[in-house]
Amino acid sequence: MTITRRGLFGAASGAWATAVLSKPAGAAAEFEFKLGVNTPDTHPLTVRLTEAARAIGAQSSGRLNVTVFPNSQLGGDPEMLSQLRAGGIELLAAPSMTLSTLVPLSGLPSIGFAFQSYDQVWAAMDGGVGEVVRDAIGKSGIVPMKKMWDNGFRQITSSSSRQLNGVEDLRGFKIRVPVTALLTSLFSGLGALPSSISYSELYSALQTHIVEGQENPLAQVSTGKLYEVQKYCALSNHCWSGYWIVANRRALAGLPADLLEIVNHNFDEAAVKERADLLEMDRSLQADLVSKGMIFNKPDPVQFRAALVKAGFYTQWQKTYGAEAWTQLEKYTGPLI
Repeated sequence: MTITRRGLFGAASGAWATAVLSKPAGAAAEFEFKLGVNTPDTHPLTVRLTEAARAIGAQSSGRLNVTVFPNSQLGGDPEMLSQLRAGGIELLAAPSMTLSTLVPLSGLPSIGFAFQSYDQVWAAMDGGVGEVVRDAIGKSGIVPMKKMWDNGFRQITSSSSRQLNGVEDLRGFKIRVPVTALLTSLFSGLGALPSSISYSELYSALQTHIVEGQENPLAQVSTGKLYEVQKYCALSNHCWSGYWIVANRRALAGLPADLLEIVNHNFDEAAVKERADLLEMDRSLQADLVSKGMIFNKPDPVQFRAALVKAGFYTQWQKTYGAEAWTQLEKYTGPLI
């Protein structure tokens, strides 16, 4: 059958936690999909992927069977992205920062200190910025789902040797960042020493002091148990990041129209629920992490923005993304330069 570009862009698939979905006795699934994700079982992303996959399995009467592999079981994010493109896996919950290594524009929403609230984030990602990024992802040969999932505003944690209160405290600070040019550029502009390490290797890198600290949303700090190897957390909100559910184009094109509709409906619905889950989780996490020994502080973002302006960070990335995409971003954030 012919699947339209619109239909492909509106479709993606889900997964169920590491176990194969049950099917009617004697029946075999027509389609077997694998989905990789870096988050642990307890993270809202994994939980809602599981829930959506159950619904997809039930509504397809077992015709589409999707297995989720959480906690980087299929490899680090760069490795899983390569597997997706090659057809080794059919689906991936791709962090926007990792995806930017293939599709630079997917890093656009994560420009440092761009968004100040979730109202701005979701207006942009369900609106013009999301359209720009989805179009770019589609041109790369993989297919993004329509609605983006939340990863959260990112914070900076550090070991007991250094608390981060301002720009000066970041000078010479060895910090882990995802394998992406954007955050490497951001922290270099702030005088830190960023090191690109896969999330699956982060805990051990902190434990063995290969790096002094890292940056991630609080949900990742909690579910990844990073509080065991980090003492301080600076609530910097230095950027926002999300996840795209992306599919191998050939695998998705092989699904009939009725299954595409089931997949699209359930994952759009699950994305909205996951956004609410993560927001609620984030509200309670600070107190929970304090009880586990973490010490929080809230630095003034104005000084960080000023340092980035001085370093030419915004000018550099405006040139990288292009005037049209940058203008679309500033419709929601206001002027950044």
